[in-house]
Amino acid sequence: MFVDEVILELQAGRGGNGCMAFRREKYVEMGGPFGGNGGSGGDIIFKVDEGLNTLIDLRYKKLYKADNGEHGEGKGMHGKNAKNLIIKVPPGTVVTDLETNNVIADLVEKDQEMVIAKGGRGGRGNMAFATHANPAPAFCENGEPGETIKVKVELKLLADVGLVGLPSVGKSTIISCISAAKPKIAAYHFTTLSPNLGVVKASGNRSYVVADLPGLIEGASLGEGLGDKFLKHIERTRVIAHVVDMSGIEGRDPYDDYIVINKELENFNKKILDKPQIIIANKMDMTSSLDNLERFKKKVDLPIYPISAIKKEGLNKVINVLADYLDKIKKEPISDAIKKSHVVYKYKEEEPFKIIKENSGFRIKGDKIEKILKMTWFASDETYRRFSNKMKKMGIEDKLRSMGAKNGDMIYILDYEFEYRE
Repeated sequence: MFVDEVILELQAGRGGNGCMAFRREKYVEMGGPFGGNGGSGGDIIFKVDEGLNTLIDLRYKKLYKADNGEHGEGKGMHGKNAKNLIIKVPPGTVVTDLETNNVIADLVEKDQEMVIAKGGRGGRGNMAFATHANPAPAFCENGEPGETIKVKVELKLLADVGLVGLPSVGKSTIISCISAAKPKIAAYHFTTLSPNLGVVKASGNRSYVVADLPGLIEGASLGEGLGDKFLKHIERTRVIAHVVDMSGIEGRDPYDDYIVINKELENFNKKILDKPQIIIANKMDMTSSLDNLERFKKKVDLPIYPISAIKKEGLNKVINVLADYLDKIKKEPISDAIKKSHVVYKYKEEEPFKIIKENSGFRIKGDKIEKILKMTWFASDETYRRFSNKMKKMGIEDKLRSMGAKNGDMIYILDYEFEYRE
């Protein structure tokens, strides 16, 4: 089964908690803090596997979780870092953040990998907080939560040449003649239900990949026929080979066929029409084809190569012409945002805080303050004072005062409740 798009939820591992412990040995006076740090949570990494050509392995599992880091322990023992979760994907995989609609990664090269969800760092044990002013801290940190993200994973085939055209114009026959691909061929529309890839060998020891892209009819970009399901695979091709049935045997005008397909390509992505395009005039063995070809040439200013795929006539010239085009065209990444590399690194600005006045008090929201809260282990007065100082340094205390907060008012952060005191 050919699967080229899946939606996944990814949860990176949480960091292990730090440990609060003190050294207690008979002959060691004033042993001091002895709690180790927690280990880092596992990342979720996508890695290219050239042996894959579909996303079917990801279709039946919608949630991927990486392992959490181990907790720190006494005697200064640090927790073990969790193993990263590696998800193998085929070359040509594009990963998009569904929340922001930004491309996170465009994975095209062998063994290329990208961290899609970052694991949380381990919480620090009380050993890490020892200072001259506070040589025996009675607090530690919880582990940082791992990143949670919902992504769309798309496969956009890495083909050099895309064969496009209306159904039954001979695309499958052509790819079966010029490569070892064995697509289904029959005398009815929509015989091909998934893209077929074939490696073509040209003169001069050159080779390239051709894709037979099915399902294009009028209205495909709006969902007609097989819809725009396979239009995205054309985006990666460097040359478009437009196959036209020059015989008109189905009662259609070849020029109208050409206009219909180009219009669908334009509606899907205008930049596709900027790619070099040639016309493959197929079914030239039919009696009506010569006259139709002459009329077609007067209307279309593009290189036209007459062939008969069924008789294997004219194919060698087309093979070498396409190789000549490809020699002059560099491969480009699929995303406009990707220039020097095939990876777009994510940057999400954390909102320090936002305060909302409620009937029962004040609710504080924000990525930064919520992360600090989750990493705080409320086990001693010293921990509360430390958390209060962090809020003060962030400006939360001043903001609450300016909003009219008074002693005894309730302050809410996530599921926690605090009482406001000046």
